[in-house]
Amino acid sequence: MRLLIADDHQLLRDTLCAYLDQQPDIEITTAADMAEARDIIAQSGVFDLVILDYSMPGMNALDGLGTILRLDTPPPVALISGIASPDVVLRAFELGIRGFLHKSMPATSLLNAIRFICLGERFIPVDFLIDGARALPSLPDSLAHRGPDGSDAIALTGRERDVLGALCDGHTNKEIARILQLSEPTVKLHMKTLYRRLGVNNRTQAAMVARSKGLC
Repeated sequence: MRLLIADDHQLLRDTLCAYLDQQPDIEITTAADMAEARDIIAQSGVFDLVILDYSMPGMNALDGLGTILRLDTPPPVALISGIASPDVVLRAFELGIRGFLHKSMPATSLLNAIRFICLGERFIPVDFLIDGARALPSLPDSLAHRGPDGSDAIALTGRERDVLGALCDGHTNKEIARILQLSEPTVKLHMKTLYRRLGVNNRTQAAMVARSKGLC
C-alpha cells in the first residue's frame, strides 16, 4: 500500500510513520501542509490512501480537502483529527472522503482502519459516532443503519451489513468469502470489526445481537 500522510505536527508524523513502517507491505510518503501534499500527489502517481490532517496549514476548514477530491483522478482520502466535530466529519463524507481517523485511536486500531479503507470500505470510529450522536443526527446510508422502528442502530458499512447478513444465515468465513467474492482474511477482518461494534465475543452472540437490533 502506498500512503501519503499530510500533517503539520512532525512528532505525530514521525510516530505514525515509525509504527506503519514496521509493516512490510506499506510504503509511506509525508507532507507538512496541503500545498506540499498537492505537489506530491501531482508528481508521485497513485496512492492507495491519502491521510489529511484537518487543521494543518492550507486546509482552510474543508476547502483544502475539496481541492484534492476535485482532481481528475482523486486518490482515496481519509481525514485525521483530534478536534473535528461530528458535523465537520459528516460534511467531509458528503464531499467524498473514504474514512475518518481520530488521533486518539490506538495504533493497532488505526492500522486496521487504514487497511479497511484501502479495501474500498468507508470507516468512522463507533465511539466518535456515539459521543457525537446529537450533533450528527443523520449519516450517509453507507455509514449508518437504522432499525425497523427508525431508532438509531449500530453504524455499519454496506459491506459489513453483507457480511453480517451472511453470518446470521449461518455461513462460515470461507463460505462468506466465496459468496461475497472476498478473501478469507478480509472476511476475518470484517468479523473482528463487527464483534467490536456489536460488543460481542463470538458468532452466536453477534447473530443474536444483530437480530435483536434489526440488523439482519
